[in-house]
Amino acid sequence: MRLRFRQLQAFHAIVETGTVTGAAAALGISQPGISNLLAELERQTGLKLFERVHGRLVQTPEAGLMYREIDTVVRGLDHVTQTVVDLQNKQAGQLQVASQHSISFGFVPKVIAEFAQDRPDMNISFQSQYSSKIQEWVVAGLFEIGICEMPMLYDNLHVYPLHVETQLALHRDNPLARHDVLTPELLENEPFVVMGPDHITQRRLRAAFEEAQVTLRTRVHSHLFKNLLSFVKEGMGVSLLDRFSLEFDEDTRVVARPFKPTIVMDMAVITSATRPLSQVGKDFLNVLLRELQPYSASGAPIERTR
Repeated sequence: MRLRFRQLQAFHAIVETGTVTGAAAALGISQPGISNLLAELERQTGLKLFERVHGRLVQTPEAGLMYREIDTVVRGLDHVTQTVVDLQNKQAGQLQVASQHSISFGFVPKVIAEFAQDRPDMNISFQSQYSSKIQEWVVAGLFEIGICEMPMLYDNLHVYPLHVETQLALHRDNPLARHDVLTPELLENEPFVVMGPDHITQRRLRAAFEEAQVTLRTRVHSHLFKNLLSFVKEGMGVSLLDRFSLEFDEDTRVVARPFKPTIVMDMAVITSATRPLSQVGKDFLNVLLRELQPYSASGAPIERTR
């Protein structure tokens, strides 16, 4: 079976935009053209990729699996295209950074903006994504620099570990806000808003409560620290969050308190171990590591470990 790239690109654009109209606009071709490419792809693969429900296109499970594989391929060509354009226009370098979600809403854009002040011709590619995908992108060469959560899933990465101390976020009207430090004993039966059960902060939080022989009451599970913080703002419970989520949110409904025993979130800055960084990448990496140092639980400079 020989699938054409244009078919995969049309499928990817439909998933990304949610509509045939949006995909057509993104790719600069007609809506019938998009529909024909999708029909060809479904015919060649023998798979039904979308169902129409109440006038909306809904992915089938098969489409979800295909998208995860196709995403890297399509984005890879986009990066190649952008590189060619930059070379044609003699752009003064391209900065390529991907980060996990909590650090992407405030910290990284701020660092990039400051870095770009005296580089007006620099082209910037920034994306937020789950940590496993960020590692995949850096290995594949789609991004030069990644900021992700551990563990590392690939051996061919240079790793700069960062261990960030978490804090407990709670609504300002919560009576527990009167305490300077919060412990499992003080939080017994207090409703918690938590990450999924496999997330490192959730595992370490459970362990702290079990060690103290105190009941941990979970009320809301979600998958992004930003979501957890939103539930705290609405008074749905307390939550263990990293400093990036808290310090770059100005909503006064939330206060933060240290939690003991200390729970850290294991993160890392990563680059490829198989290809050299561009000069722009090297310069930004130095700035990024310097700006991240105050967030390190140890307070020490962030050094490469492999």
